[in-house]
Amino acid sequence: MTHPTARIGRTRARAVDTLSLDSTGTRNALSAALVTELAEALTDCGEDPDVRAVVLTHTGTTFCAGADLRDPPDPDALVALLRQIVELPKPVVARVTGHVRAGGLGLLAACDIAVASAGATFAFTEVRIGVAPAVISLPVIPRTDPRALARYYLTGERLGPAEAVRLGLLTLAADDVDDALAPVLDGLRRSCPQALAETKRLLTARVLETFDRDAADLTALSARLFSSPQAREGMTAFLERRDAAWVV
Repeated sequence: MTHPTARIGRTRARAVDTLSLDSTGTRNALSAALVTELAEALTDCGEDPDVRAVVLTHTGTTFCAGADLRDPPDPDALVALLRQIVELPKPVVARVTGHVRAGGLGLLAACDIAVASAGATFAFTEVRIGVAPAVISLPVIPRTDPRALARYYLTGERLGPAEAVRLGLLTLAADDVDDALAPVLDGLRRSCPQALAETKRLLTARVLETFDRDAADLTALSARLFSSPQAREGMTAFLERRDAAWVV
């Protein structure tokens, strides 16, 4: 179901399709191409009556490193991808066994259920390269605790899975992510497709209100910040593995 240059792997087991971010050379960063391929795979899953649910996972040690700084996606395309996950008429379950940074947390928050292993780590690193977690706020802010989120948005600190559960980024954390997912996927397989779609619609209504209200403003903010001198310094420092000029 994939071709040699595919960045998204796809398998099926008992009506659950697993989509794997498979661009390990860039730590599954959100490049323009990866965003396009993931959107296409999600469209196929949404339209296929034999798909009951989707698992979004990854190859390698990183679920997603955030935006690909060498080939970033258009902000509108990233908004569309996040909204597509939220609106897909089938549950989307994140399976994480590695690291998640910046834009990758937008993918995580857009999913209906998110499960991570004990070794997973998370960080909103945007402030450290001179930008803000703008577009990903569309799914992140409605689904997380505002007081806890403020710390990690403002500092870029790394957090572990237990703290990610407390924050609302994760549904649960477990030593064995597949053991933890087994009853979740069993429940989805036992559920009526129509009922799943309508129940998901109830659960995502507030998230979609945020998209309707804020997407244009946050897309503009993202574009403005990414083109700023501070962002150029921050991204250059990141790529050169040095501290940015503002670090004191």
